[in-house]
Amino acid sequence: MASELGEFGRISRFLVPLAAGAPGALGLTDDAALIAVPPGQTLVVTADALVEGVHFLAGDPPDLIGRKLLRCNLSDLAAMAAVPLGYLMTMALPARCDDAWVERFAAGLAADQAEFGIDLLGGDSVSTPGPITLSVTAFGRVATGREVRRRGARPGDIVYVSGTIGDGALGLLAATGRLFGLDPEDRDYLADRYRLPRPRLALGAALGGIASALMDISDGLVGDLDHLAEVSGVAAVIDATKLPLSPAATTLLAEEVGQIETVLTGGDDYELLFTAAPDADIAACSAAGGVPVTAIGRIEAGAGVRVLDRDGGDLPLARRGYRHG
Repeated sequence: MASELGEFGRISRFLVPLAAGAPGALGLTDDAALIAVPPGQTLVVTADALVEGVHFLAGDPPDLIGRKLLRCNLSDLAAMAAVPLGYLMTMALPARCDDAWVERFAAGLAADQAEFGIDLLGGDSVSTPGPITLSVTAFGRVATGREVRRRGARPGDIVYVSGTIGDGALGLLAATGRLFGLDPEDRDYLADRYRLPRPRLALGAALGGIASALMDISDGLVGDLDHLAEVSGVAAVIDATKLPLSPAATTLLAEEVGQIETVLTGGDDYELLFTAAPDADIAACSAAGGVPVTAIGRIEAGAGVRVLDRDGGDLPLARRGYRHG
C-alpha cells in the first residue's frame, strides 16, 4: 500500500516530533545535525542494523521493532559506560509499510526516547523491494578516561554478567513455536525478551572506571566472551552452574537439559558482560544500575574460553555463538 502522505509528509508528521527535544537536530530541516560535547567528555558512536527475517520476525508489531532497533544501539553505548546523546536513523521500507505502520513504529521510538533520554537527530528514508531494513547510529558521551573497552581484562579478574542469560535466544524459539512444555505465561515472557531487549545504561555508566573490560552480549555469551578474551590476550573460565537464569528458562532447562547450549551461545541477551578486579565494589555498581549482577567465572593467563559443567569438567559445545554471514 503506497503512502498517502509521501516521504516528506511522513517525516513531518511522524519523525519531526521525535527530534523536538534535540536542538542540534535543527527540526530535521537540514541534511546534518550538530552535537555539542561538554568539556572533559568523549563522544561515543555506535551503529547497528536490523533486517526483517534476520533480526526480527515478519509480522512483529511496528512499535516493538522500533524499540528493539533503538535498544540494540543503546546497549552498545552502555557497553562503553556511555550515556545517550542522540541518534540518526535510516529506514528502507517496502510499499506494504503504510502510513499506519510508520505511525506505530514512530510511537515505539517515542516511548523509548522518553524512557532513555535520547532524541532523533536526523537520517534518511528510502523505499526498497526487499525486506524492511533499519539502521541507527547512536551517539553518547562518557567522561574522558572512564570509558571501558573490551581489551582490559587481566588474569585474576572476575567475570560478571548482568540480569539473566539465555532469555533472548530461548525467546526466539518461543516466538517461532519451537518451544514445547512451557505454559503460555513463560512462553510470552521469553518471546518478549527476544523482541524487547533491556539496555543496561545505568549499570554501564556505574562501571566506568571500575570494570577492566566491558561489552554487551548480542552474539551469545561464550562467543562474545571469546572476543573479549582474544582482544585482552587472556583466557576465561566460566561455570555453567552459576549462570543467572529467569524462572522461565529454569523451568525449560529442567525439562530440556540440552537447551543449556542455546543459553550459552544463542545470543540476543543484550546484557552486560564484564570483568573486574576481585576487590572492585561491584555490589555498589549493581545497586546504582538497578539490575542484579552475577559472578560466573574468572580470567586466567592463556587463550580461549572454557565452560565447566556441574562436575568441573569441560562442557562440549557444538558452536560458540552467532556468526554474521
